[in-house]
Amino acid sequence: MVEKQYDVVVVGGGPSGATAAWDLAKAGRSVLLLDRAGRIKPCGGAVPPKLMEEFEVPQSLLVARANSARMVAPSNRAVDMPVGEIGYVGMVDRDVFDEWLRERARIAGAERRKGTFDHIERDNGEGPIVCFREERGGDMQRVRAKLVVGCDGARSAVARENIENAENMKCVFAYHEVIKSPPSTPEGFDGTRCDVLYQGHLSPDFYAWVFPHGEESSIGVGSANKGFSLRGAVKTMRDDMGLQDCETVRCEGAPIPLKPLKRWDNGRDVLVAGDAAGVVAPASGEGIYYAMTCGRIAAQTADAFVASGNPVTLKQARKTFMRAHGRVFWVLGMMQYFWYSSDKRRERFVDMCADKDVQQLTWQAYMNKKLVRAKPLAHLRIFLKDTAHLLGLRPVTR
Repeated sequence: MVEKQYDVVVVGGGPSGATAAWDLAKAGRSVLLLDRAGRIKPCGGAVPPKLMEEFEVPQSLLVARANSARMVAPSNRAVDMPVGEIGYVGMVDRDVFDEWLRERARIAGAERRKGTFDHIERDNGEGPIVCFREERGGDMQRVRAKLVVGCDGARSAVARENIENAENMKCVFAYHEVIKSPPSTPEGFDGTRCDVLYQGHLSPDFYAWVFPHGEESSIGVGSANKGFSLRGAVKTMRDDMGLQDCETVRCEGAPIPLKPLKRWDNGRDVLVAGDAAGVVAPASGEGIYYAMTCGRIAAQTADAFVASGNPVTLKQARKTFMRAHGRVFWVLGMMQYFWYSSDKRRERFVDMCADKDVQQLTWQAYMNKKLVRAKPLAHLRIFLKDTAHLLGLRPVTR
């Protein structure tokens, strides 16, 4: 028996799903936000000022502001990249941040329910039937929707059931430990700085990180190498930075996609967004801003679909997102493919980060979420320097 009917059922209450539900509720659509309780995604928690402004997020949700990043090469050479006056790297705790987003959606008019998605059924009625359980082993609940928006993560059950080849999404597996952090340690931990470590013994194909969150810090690593010990790498970092005796608050692990799916809808009544659509930036692994942007685009697409009933409308979600961010994702993907492939290349990559032109344009792109074209001569200089590094014509600074 179908319990209730909605315009849209959003499966997954992370930044993407909560944003989609919020926007749809504000647009006057009946929305169910279905979220599995108790899950916190492993995440460095970095957000740019643009997110705070664009999505009306209060500054009070920031637990820290980082004013620089330190890139660490395989040789342990460290390059500091100060943000300067153009902004900051905000830090959020995902358990608090995500819950605030979900509650905002509820206040706007979305209905919240805790439950785990099971499958979708279809009958002669109008729209798919979403089947879920509110607790393990509990009775199957059924609600009907005109559209299902899957925002249920990189291994999205909604996507795998309804979208061709979704099960083949390429991912990096991330693991981090949230610890009680000291202000600093003699070994190099700094509570005002984000550290990114490009070292093969910590990650053979991605990177490791130390992101301070005020009273807590995220110590994590990512890798697609199934035989690599992520926990061992985190232990090594904690030992090396004098954090081995800090209290561990929680440990989390999850897959992180690094390439958008080629299709985000089933051509009928299902659309995916956020990690389920694969919108985590390659090379950097940044996902919160892109997830919320994708959730907003999904909401706009869903609103148009409910109004028209035309399934062709669903294709606009991916087109709109890729039109705005596809070029950035392509550039970052090429960077990851080349620079993360060996310690020799990682060494050169960190050396390149010491360049002031690279630093300025990197931070401008991070703050504005687009490739900056304001300084063509600077881009030319970077291109020439990058070419020299690629060809090995520029010596590595030690």
